[in-house]
Amino acid sequence: MRTSKIERTTNETSIKAELAIDGNGASTIHTGVGFLDHMLTLMTKHGLFDLNLSCNGDLEVDQHHSVEDIGIVLGQAVHQALGSKKGINRYATSTTPMDEAKSTVSIDISGRSYLVYRVEGLKDKVGDFDTELVEEFFLAFVRHANLTLHIELNYGKNSHHIIEAIFKGFGRALDEATLENPRITGIPSTKGSL
Repeated sequence: MRTSKIERTTNETSIKAELAIDGNGASTIHTGVGFLDHMLTLMTKHGLFDLNLSCNGDLEVDQHHSVEDIGIVLGQAVHQALGSKKGINRYATSTTPMDEAKSTVSIDISGRSYLVYRVEGLKDKVGDFDTELVEEFFLAFVRHANLTLHIELNYGKNSHHIIEAIFKGFGRALDEATLENPRITGIPSTKGSL
């Protein structure tokens, strides 16, 4: 099993995460941000990761620190769990519908952190969740997972549906990219390292 355990404490947040890449979609998630809990539960369910995650953050300020720091911790957890990256698919793209919304998410586990985020038309909030934090989450994730991630909204009207399509697609693409492929020997790069 490719697993990791990360603990990160700052003056703003205290986060603990346990991740199994080769799981079955089980999760226990308590971040203090209900909408993010819902999105991460969907991500793990559809990505077939097992995730235990808790966050105690300064929500009296706002949700920004918690959401960004959870992105950092999950990025670190994925990076650690993947280890040498030998034999993984490396690339994946998932196009995911959610009612009237459709997103496309592409991943390259390249060792280079880069985010392309083309999502327009979100309302400022879904419930009490600031939708601008979706991009902050993924930016923090890619910086610490050392991978390239492209997220594009193909179309959609309902902000909840749009974000849900993104997180489900992200889980599915991350699952495919991290799968060990018996046809691949060694590191999937002509450079010999990722």
